[in-house]
Amino acid sequence: MNNVEDIKEQRERIAHDPAYGDISYRDKISTIRTDGSRNYIHPKLPKGKFTNWRKIVGYFLLALLVLLPVIKINGDPAVMLNFLERKFVILGVIFWPQDTFIMMLMMVSFLLFIILFTVTYGRIFCGWACPQTIFLELIFRPIEVLIEGKPAQQRKLNEGPWNANKIGKKTLKTIIFYVISFVLVNVILWYFMGFDKWLRYAQELDKHSFGLILIFIFSTAFFGIYSWFREQICLIACPYGRMQGVLIDPTTIVISYDYLRGEPRGHQKKGSTRNSTGLGDCIDCHACVEVCPTGIDIRNGNQLECVNCTACIDACDGVMDKVDKPKGLIRYASEKEISTGIKQTFSVRTIAYSVVLLLLLSFFVTVLVTRSEVEAVILRTPGMLYQEAGKDSVLNLYNIKGVNKTRTEKTISLRIVDFNADVKMVGGDLRIPAEGKSETVVFIKVAKSDIANQKFKINIEIISDNKIIDHSKVTFIAPN
Repeated sequence: MNNVEDIKEQRERIAHDPAYGDISYRDKISTIRTDGSRNYIHPKLPKGKFTNWRKIVGYFLLALLVLLPVIKINGDPAVMLNFLERKFVILGVIFWPQDTFIMMLMMVSFLLFIILFTVTYGRIFCGWACPQTIFLELIFRPIEVLIEGKPAQQRKLNEGPWNANKIGKKTLKTIIFYVISFVLVNVILWYFMGFDKWLRYAQELDKHSFGLILIFIFSTAFFGIYSWFREQICLIACPYGRMQGVLIDPTTIVISYDYLRGEPRGHQKKGSTRNSTGLGDCIDCHACVEVCPTGIDIRNGNQLECVNCTACIDACDGVMDKVDKPKGLIRYASEKEISTGIKQTFSVRTIAYSVVLLLLLSFFVTVLVTRSEVEAVILRTPGMLYQEAGKDSVLNLYNIKGVNKTRTEKTISLRIVDFNADVKMVGGDLRIPAEGKSETVVFIKVAKSDIANQKFKINIEIISDNKIIDHSKVTFIAPN
């Protein structure tokens, strides 16, 4: 009973005493030494349940990265963002510049989705789905460990003289890292030009020397990021990391250290209890620090550098198993849950974000499903007022431009409603090729006897596949 009361007293003291503990860690970052030099991080590769799941998710996303621009749906890549031709394909659906509103709505929905998850789960995207994390932790770092050894061996190699062993390992790592960077840049390029076009260009390198130079420039940038800059991307360059500091609050579920259970820290024997030692469950082994890819100590509380990668959870759970203590000293939990001991529930803000996201996604799907596959715009021919067709009629000239968003040829015809007039397109109905554009000239002829005003509107139905796809009102100008 006394033990329970002590824990409650400690919880109350920590919750209400802002001076409790040393918070000087917030004045510096782990990758910079006191003299201003770079402190290179060499974390251990974690092992455990969460790491295994992260690998499954990460390798699945890597497979998607390679396959999406290669897999074809209705003749087009599953995903392609061709900015030069202003053609965007997402899961077989083609978007053109006329669909800018839909694309903007999609980006807003995705941004709100990220915000919602950040409010609820912190930087879970960074640790589980961010390309920077996946490339570094699942590709580059394991290769580095394979070539240079474990963290202690890496530090020893870096600090040692440039002998044959060091030169050989560094050269091998540099070559492999650059080759992987080159491959990744080309895979990303598939998204912007399509795999088939990239393959044609690869077979005609002598004709695309400038493009090849650009690829090597970007490959060098990738190589620099994953061989040198690394976690600095997450710490100082990524805007999402800064946004996190604004979005999270005490109810946000992040990777947290249960200080009530773990403090005070201290080395202790297997099977010892708080009653026998006066210490908490944390044995101060620094296992959580040794596996952290950004070099922080999660026991200091929530920090900007934490990317929610779960490495510290697996490391701590492994130690707890060895010392016969329950897992979960470091776990997914909110600050409110840790300080009060009450299981986290969804906050009002989270529910509000969810409702807004649901409404926005519903609106997006509605707009996407109901969007027109063929669009046409009728505009007055520049510099033209009117022409007299004989003694009894007046002609006005217009230009019609049509866009076909489908993969089959489409035909557009026009019909005037609620007015006695003739409409005719030069060359007959407008034929628009698959995924193409066409334009022609439109004549509208009105008998002088039907003209009541010098300027008036004419309503035109735009028809494709025997369906009215749009209405257009054009201004008709007649003599005084």
